[in-house]
Amino acid sequence: MTLFRSRGRREAGLQTLNDLAEVRALYQAGRYAEAEAGALSIAAAQKRPHDEPFAPMALGVAALAAGALGRSDEALATFDALLPDYDRIFGPDHTMTLKLRTDRAQALNMLGRHNECEAECVEVMHLAARNETPEMPYVVMAALNGQIAALNALGNYQAVEGLTRDFLAAHDRVDQFTLVVRLSLTTSLNAQGRHEEAIAEAERADEIHRSLPAEQRGPEAGAADLATAMALHGLGRDAEARPLAAAVHEASLTAFGPDNNRTIQALALLTRIDGG
Repeated sequence: MTLFRSRGRREAGLQTLNDLAEVRALYQAGRYAEAEAGALSIAAAQKRPHDEPFAPMALGVAALAAGALGRSDEALATFDALLPDYDRIFGPDHTMTLKLRTDRAQALNMLGRHNECEAECVEVMHLAARNETPEMPYVVMAALNGQIAALNALGNYQAVEGLTRDFLAAHDRVDQFTLVVRLSLTTSLNAQGRHEEAIAEAERADEIHRSLPAEQRGPEAGAADLATAMALHGLGRDAEARPLAAAVHEASLTAFGPDNNRTIQALALLTRIDGG
């Protein structure tokens, strides 16, 4: 009987891992509400939620989805509650724990706690640099993305430009990291009033976005168009900017809801264009 119980637990664990992969795929596709519901369901089904990794891993996905839907306060509270479990189950220097810290940092940034976000991301990069496991470069890139986002929010646009251009010189590939970094560069250029350069970078970002597999395009859908619309507005070309901004707003509102950051940014741009 012990053998059958062990085999049953192993098979149940494999099924849970498959379920976790599915909810992560939903999140990566930008299907945040579905990802959150699925992740919460997985966590609730665990009989020993604090003794095995499945519930904390699922709740981490749920927190990411909640943040993407604009509920960053809930996301941060979940990340804070999860960190002790991740430290105990995986260890403080493990890839999973460091990635959770970068996700938490992004929630801090969305809540206006930009200096805390940057400091956390820099610390994670230092810790990850000491570990040569194959997954650590992705943790470093996630932390760098958080640092860049924080610096943009703090108005340190020259530092953003330096970091993004250094990254692109070493990692100019067709992947989601390159896409996000190029979009961050457009934010920096637009903020510096270099709108023509921003349009050129947005075009490059759009090319990357179109080249990604369909299941990876969701999170950044409309981001390049929004960057272009912001640049066109900066150049005084509102007749071109407004249709782009309106299309991004409508698509983001439908896909992600009114509290998503891109929905809010597109609406704010429309308000500026209309003289509100």
